[in-house]
Amino acid sequence: MSRDVIDLRDFYSGRLGLTVRRVLRGRIRDLWPNVRGEVVLGLGFATPFLRQFRDEADRVIALMPPEQGILAWPAEGPYCVALADNGELPLPDFSVDRVLLVHSLEHSGNADRLLSEVWRVLTSSGRLMVVVPNRTGLWARTDRTPFGFGRPYSSSQLHQLLRNAQFIPESTGYGLHIPPARSRLMLKASGAWEDIGARWFAGIGGVVIVEAGKQIYARPSAGKAERRYARPRLLPAITGNGAARLPREPSLTARRKGRE
Repeated sequence: MSRDVIDLRDFYSGRLGLTVRRVLRGRIRDLWPNVRGEVVLGLGFATPFLRQFRDEADRVIALMPPEQGILAWPAEGPYCVALADNGELPLPDFSVDRVLLVHSLEHSGNADRLLSEVWRVLTSSGRLMVVVPNRTGLWARTDRTPFGFGRPYSSSQLHQLLRNAQFIPESTGYGLHIPPARSRLMLKASGAWEDIGARWFAGIGGVVIVEAGKQIYARPSAGKAERRYARPRLLPAITGNGAARLPREPSLTARRKGRE
């Protein structure tokens, strides 16, 4: 069962959600310190963590599944978000340098198909980062946050899933060692919670974060028919005040100029 986009918006606008943003942004930036000139794609509800790349990357795109719904993003400038089926991403082969999955894989009815599409659109040197609820963490045990919905994973389960999809897990970490409570005092101490948890109790963090690369030689494409991609249908997005609004149509051709 996936969360509605309004529920996700409301969570990330609250005190606990803002703390989650700050903590996970730091973890993501540690793994991706430099995306200059690259194309970054977020799948699921990744927009709270994509803003930090907008002034650095060549292009940042967010695709949200129809069953979740869509929010206009960013609030300023041309919108860079659209609805798209995770099993049929409207992007050319080898057109994206980095893919971030947040609130995505754990809700997918066909994880293998989703990862197959990610493999297809990533460049040969592309990087995939997956953020999912940790099976042994506290956050997967309560439905007061979005991380209590969908299927949680252990690090070994996630590694096996990625290997089956022809990815090579290269880095594994954890985040959200702070308990999923809205206490002001506890949230103010989130930095200390994360430092202590990362040092002594890493495996029980609320989320598992895995970065992986492509296993290039494992998936030959000879004889594969050329695929054609229809522009995704852009449905009315929900603005900050909850009103429906038709997004300005973003460019979803993520291939940079001059790339074959």
